[in-house]
Amino acid sequence: MNTRPGAPPLGEGSGPPARAAGLPPPAERGATVIPDRVVARIALQAARTAQSRRAAIPPDRNGPAAPAASAVTRTGSVRLHLAMDLPYPADIPQVCARIRQDVAERVGQLTGLKIREVTLTVRRLVTAAGANRGRVR
Repeated sequence: MNTRPGAPPLGEGSGPPARAAGLPPPAERGATVIPDRVVARIALQAARTAQSRRAAIPPDRNGPAAPAASAVTRTGSVRLHLAMDLPYPADIPQVCARIRQDVAERVGQLTGLKIREVTLTVRRLVTAAGANRGRVR
């Protein structure tokens, strides 16, 4: 039963919308291109989330600077470079691996691109606020 006046009866005209609109097949239409700067912004947001979740840097006046991200996209795959502050003391290799994995998964989910490589540069190590910075005796 039709609910719209003038609509074709059920079963008629229910073919693919592209054919009904006279569009060529999907393979002939082209591709969606996501600019590198957009992928980098997505990576930046994912890095912020991963930094707060995986690194747990305490906020203070000398706290971490915002992460930086860049991306290079080639033929459906991406190479990401991140730079961020991490907490000290911490298992730096493990924290870096988790952050790289989190960012790669999130960017891949949101863009549909294959993440070929994620490099992470640790700009500085941030100690807990109020930590005793004297010599150990």
